[in-house]
Amino acid sequence: MKCGVRFCGGCNPRYDRGKVLEEIKESLSEIDFEYACEEETYDVILVIGGCTNCCASYEQFKTKEGVIKMWDSADTKRIIRVIRDLS
Repeated sequence: MKCGVRFCGGCNPRYDRGKVLEEIKESLSEIDFEYACEEETYDVILVIGGCTNCCASYEQFKTKEGVIKMWDSADTKRIIRVIRDLS
């Protein structure tokens, strides 16, 4: 399974978004995570926002299963569960 990752611009981050991505990747080692690019088609896009606005654009990316958004480190377990269920 291929997961494209999109970060917000980081203007108001309330947690370490990179650290959370590393936690997710460690828990889902069977998933291929990469920074999303427009030329690829992903099984799912993970949008990691730094605050409740979660303003990162994602409409330009192609996905088979849709988009998952997170904006708080408390969402980490939920994100892991959702991606695991999709794989």
